[in-house]
Amino acid sequence: MKSSKKPWPLRSTHGIKDRINTNPDFQRPAVWGKAQKQLLIDTILRDYDIPKLYWRKISSKPDKYDVVDGQQRLRAIWEFFDGGFPLPKNAEPIDGEDVANLHYEDLPDDLRMRFDVYALDVVVLEESDEDEVREMFLRLQNGTSLKAQEKRNAYPGKMRTFVRQLVSHPFFQSVGFTNSRFNHDLVAAQLVCLELAGEPTNIKSADLNRMYEDHANFDPKSSEGKAVQRTMGILAEAFPEKTPELERFNVISLYCMASEMQKQYAFDQVRPILHDWFLGFEADRRAQEEKPDDEIDAEWASYKEKISHSTDAADSVRWRMDFMLRHFLERYPAIQRKDNQRGFTHMQRLAVFRRDKGHCQLKIKCDGAKLTWDDWHCDHTVPWTAGGETTVENARVACSACNLSKGASLLPA
Repeated sequence: MKSSKKPWPLRSTHGIKDRINTNPDFQRPAVWGKAQKQLLIDTILRDYDIPKLYWRKISSKPDKYDVVDGQQRLRAIWEFFDGGFPLPKNAEPIDGEDVANLHYEDLPDDLRMRFDVYALDVVVLEESDEDEVREMFLRLQNGTSLKAQEKRNAYPGKMRTFVRQLVSHPFFQSVGFTNSRFNHDLVAAQLVCLELAGEPTNIKSADLNRMYEDHANFDPKSSEGKAVQRTMGILAEAFPEKTPELERFNVISLYCMASEMQKQYAFDQVRPILHDWFLGFEADRRAQEEKPDDEIDAEWASYKEKISHSTDAADSVRWRMDFMLRHFLERYPAIQRKDNQRGFTHMQRLAVFRRDKGHCQLKIKCDGAKLTWDDWHCDHTVPWTAGGETTVENARVACSACNLSKGASLLPA
């Protein structure tokens, strides 16, 4: 990589702004507020120095550039040229001239010419590859207020490229949160992290950084890459339009639930009802949150806590997934298990236990005894040996005495 420093008058940069890309894909969006822009313009008019800018030359005849560092300053300068904002109302006079609240075109001639010819120190990078430029961007941003995902967006490697591709997936057109400061990238990275683990896991910033580094050569056609895209495709199909209820925290939980159900249940039965179930789930949540604290259902109160604090911790992600899955199975108890095994899953057992309130339903040796979680049987209402399905709908709570008594009565004479 070669570099050279050149002075660029402000008017010259404005004249070729169509050939200067201030938003290459490793850059963060514009985040400066009006006060920051005004301070920069005031600094230039007072002929104070401002830090160097770094551009990467990407083509010749005509020359074109990507801004590696300094895009916020360039945008502010060009916006001032175009009359986008004035100097502050309380700006002090410059060389005896009152400049308070003046736009570019209203400046005295001497100050306007001073602004036009003010030279930016621009370091032009040539013969540089993508990884070198991204590394330089990260080094130049060290110590600034970049968010974690903004930094990861500048990482070299195929994982970053894959996450960026996921952001263009139709599903992200339906979510209820914007991509401000790479929020979509953050969620996409968390979904990949979950898929790589194969289960709920920590998806905090440090975990995502490690994923980007350890999987720099990630293959989008790997089983994990295909799984992420497949599940996002299912969600895009279920939510074809903008859905305000799809917030960041529940997109993660919904993805985990959909991924888990694909593994264990007949998902063709789930697919057509997923949209309406989710909207009902969110309606239930809002109804619970509107209640006084002492009237909120204890489990919904726990859910509220899980979506409010430490939302990226493994135990929180798993708890929310389990809660959603149980809510779904309670609402649609006839969903069949994919593998048609005799044993009930943990979530099916939990749904049955809650539905029957822990009371024995057989009542052969008892009168509907209240059982504890550690001491009960999940019984097929229609016996599995007689073709009964392993579903929540075909299950009931039984005490051991009743269940064993029932089993004995079914033995051949």
